[in-house]
Amino acid sequence: MKSTQNLLSVMLVFAFGLFFGVTLIFHLKDISFSLRFTQFSLSTTPSATSTAAPAGVDLVAPPLPVDLGLKGFLKPPELMHHMTDEELIWRASMVPKVRDYPFERTPKVAFLFLTRGPVVLAPLWERFFKGYDGLFTIYVHSSDSSAKVTVPKDSVFYGRRIPSKDVEWGKVNMVEAERRLLANALLDFSNQRFVLLSEACIPLFNFSTVYSYLVNSKHNFVESYDLEGAVGRGRYSKKMAPIVKIKEWRKGSQWFEMDRDLAIEVIADKMYFSVFHDFCNGKCYADEHYIPTFVTKKFGETNSNRTLTFVDWAKGGPHPTKYTRNDVTKDFLMKLRNDKSCEYNGKKNQTCHLFARKFTSHALDRLLRIAPKLMQFNL
Repeated sequence: MKSTQNLLSVMLVFAFGLFFGVTLIFHLKDISFSLRFTQFSLSTTPSATSTAAPAGVDLVAPPLPVDLGLKGFLKPPELMHHMTDEELIWRASMVPKVRDYPFERTPKVAFLFLTRGPVVLAPLWERFFKGYDGLFTIYVHSSDSSAKVTVPKDSVFYGRRIPSKDVEWGKVNMVEAERRLLANALLDFSNQRFVLLSEACIPLFNFSTVYSYLVNSKHNFVESYDLEGAVGRGRYSKKMAPIVKIKEWRKGSQWFEMDRDLAIEVIADKMYFSVFHDFCNGKCYADEHYIPTFVTKKFGETNSNRTLTFVDWAKGGPHPTKYTRNDVTKDFLMKLRNDKSCEYNGKKNQTCHLFARKFTSHALDRLLRIAPKLMQFNL
């Protein structure tokens, strides 16, 4: 009897243990399943940077792709970039072989200001540009690269300074600055005409007149002529031969205007510029000879051989006449607007100069009172 009771006790303990073990196993499986399900749910939740993977496949979501579309390619870089001059010119000189543009394009005029410091006549230019957004771009190169110039945020000149280097009057680095301005402007594919100005320049007509004159021109405007004497052929060095011969030596105003094709040729030129860099120094004044000589020698058929910027050299000397407050009158500005007769697209034209210099900051108040009404700026 006692053995029978012991057997029953063992069987009850065994049965209880079996039941407890089975229950515990199923409970643990349920916890494991819930945990795995939660992890799976978290890993497959849609997000901005991942997509659901096919069943049984683990995929790591790739990073968002860089915009390699046409819009991203056409967008010019920020003006204050970190490219060297060599890198900048290499990039700016790229030319597409397909000449037809695969996008709608409104031609823009690039206004290149080569200055010592701030654009002192900026308030007048503000009036000139007002209302014509999308038809122009502005680039400012300050010859004093360390100058701290404050420009109001609502100005068209705000943020338009390019990486600049020190420039000395009469030195070849002035031509380097001009090429630097052209190269930066060429990075914007919409820029089709390029006009070089100084902080002492003013417009003589309203924006719509200037824009139409430039974008519809069949020629470039680089003054170029052969001049005997000390300030002409007398500046030539025999060391420039045979790349540049004395009969090919030209002189002209540095204040040019050119189309995109010629601008690319100017910045991409190494052969002729290296000659000027090495041998046009001292009293040679490369800014008055390099571009006139290069353009006449290589692209003379597209050039008008005149400048669009009026400068008065009648008094002689190394610097042109300066205009101050008392010089600015309605009659004086009218005379500049109708200075002489010239050719435009093969026909006689009375509009020969679109800009004039050399105006001082003291002339600004008179210019602001007289010029906008006379030139019919958008007021």
